[in-house]
Formats: sequence, C-alpha cells, structure tokens
Amino acid sequence: MSQSLTQPTPPAPPLAELALTGDLARPALLTVPDLLAWPQHRARVAFECATSGVRHHGFEGPLLYDVLRDAGPRFDPSRRKDRLRFLVVVAGADGHHALLTWAEIDPDFADAPVLLAVGIDGTPLDRAGPQLVLPQDRCGARHISGIDTIRVDGRHPSRPDAVTG
Repeated sequence: MSQSLTQPTPPAPPLAELALTGDLARPALLTVPDLLAWPQHRARVAFECATSGVRHHGFEGPLLYDVLRDAGPRFDPSRRKDRLRFLVVVAGADGHHALLTWAEIDPDFADAPVLLAVGIDGTPLDRAGPQLVLPQDRCGARHISGIDTIRVDGRHPSRPDAVTG
C-alpha cells in the first residue's frame, strides 16, 4: 500500500509588534496591519550614505504625528506650549535609536512629514516591522528599521532651575 507523505507547512513568522509607550493616555501594541487604519502617505526618498552612495526608495505609511496624536500625548493644557517639551524616542529591534522633538512633527511648528512606513518599494513590512522615514533628512542616519518601541516623553522641566539634583 502506498502512503502519501506530506510535510506539514511551517507556521508563518509572527507579525512584528510596535509598542507605543510613555506619557500617553492610550499606550498601544500595534502591528503593520494596525497601522493601515490611519491615512496612508507616500514618499520618494534619496538617502546619501557615506559607505554606499545615494539610495533611492519609495515608502508608504501613516504619519508618525497621526499615530501618536491618537495615542493621546499627556500635554498639560494649563501650560502654554507644553507640547514643545515632549521628546519622541524611536527604537529598532537591532538597537538603533532616533530622537525627535514633538515640534518637528506637529503641524503648528515644523510639520515634518515623518512616516511610519508599512511598505518599502512595494514590499509590505508586516513581519520585519515598520520603519521610521524622515524624507527631509539628506542622510538616512535617523532611518530606523524594524521599529519595536516608540516612547513619548514629556518629563522634561520647562525651566532649567526646576531641575533637582
């Protein structure tokens, strides 16, 4: 009697997860498919790399500002321009980090179109995780791949004499 041997299909790797943490009313754990719920933007980017020259890529994804705004940064409405003291730390699974200020991404200030890319050159990033893309940067040093954490931090005093030691 002949028996048909079939190999079981290995399970697909899990979706990469991104933790929104810090001074937020609604911290969250998001995947690339979750990030598709926000309006999607496209950016053609040319990064000048010291080791490999100019690299051209097309990215798509939501604006970092939109995703963080929906997480509810804990700005103090009684403090004038409180949001200007907030920092945004983006970390990749590979240990790379980038630091931005809230003012960079806020439409009332610099309004930089910073993306949380869910795709690069038409390839989805579901398993690899989203990428931080700053189209306005000439070099790609703040480009973070495989983002696993974004921390919003507003614990910085508004006056230098408020620092205690």
